[in-house]
Amino acid sequence: MSRPSDWPLPKDGVRLLTPAFVLASLEKDPLTRDCYPTAMGYYPRARDHRMRRQAPDDNLLLYCTAGGGWLESAGGRQSVRAGDLVLLPAGASHGYGANRRDPWTLYWVHFRGAASDSFIERLGFQPGRAVQDAGVNPALEGSFDSLLAVRSTGYNLLAYVDAANHLRHLMTRFALAVRQRLTGRPGGLDLAAIQSFMRSRLDGQLSLDELAGVANLSRYHFVSRYRALTGVPPIRHFLQMKMESACRLLDDPDRSVKAVSAALGYTDALYFSRAFKSVVGLSPQAYRASVKR
Repeated sequence: MSRPSDWPLPKDGVRLLTPAFVLASLEKDPLTRDCYPTAMGYYPRARDHRMRRQAPDDNLLLYCTAGGGWLESAGGRQSVRAGDLVLLPAGASHGYGANRRDPWTLYWVHFRGAASDSFIERLGFQPGRAVQDAGVNPALEGSFDSLLAVRSTGYNLLAYVDAANHLRHLMTRFALAVRQRLTGRPGGLDLAAIQSFMRSRLDGQLSLDELAGVANLSRYHFVSRYRALTGVPPIRHFLQMKMESACRLLDDPDRSVKAVSAALGYTDALYFSRAFKSVVGLSPQAYRASVKR
């Protein structure tokens, strides 16, 4: 296991290594083996903090909440500022350290697991792009504090199982925060406005050209940016929104499938049924039967 730095820990700092017997259990447990912490901590105003690793055997997530620092990785040397999230995957040599004049405050967690690569992908990290802007967010800091609460449980295995699943939730929250920051940048995609426009057109059809026009982008750049932010192409997402609305309409037993189809802009109820099944996995009739009380 990659060891954390030996930076002198102040009274309000935290450094916790998951013991070997707990790691062995987390690696096997079906509730934790996909993603679990191997070490975690909190370094406030970490003056003179620095670290170098060659081919580490676990992943490391750093969250800078104040001050700043630097990172050297495959992407070269980069500055790290308050609100930045740094992801250093297993096997990638790196070095980092705090600014001398304004040292960073860091939350950090080393992690492993069979699904680590999937979580890293969801966070939007790519080779050579180790730093993402998540913003300084008290809710994210609070989630990290909750994760660190495991240090007071006497190595209770159930508490570590809870911590491992809390880590999964923390990373998905970071993924959302990163995407929200991207949409708020100048020239960024106003995802809220685009999806509001989609919802206003659920009773009809919508073309890619219309959506790209709302975003004031070419079709190619619009699709690329939308998919990067949501994980799904825009027209597919619009279809999913329509079928989500269809489910709500089908919950009304007085509405026929044909009426639901028409309410969503489909003139052919059979075509609607096929589209519904492609998204939901059931025909409208089967869905309605599955939710009857």
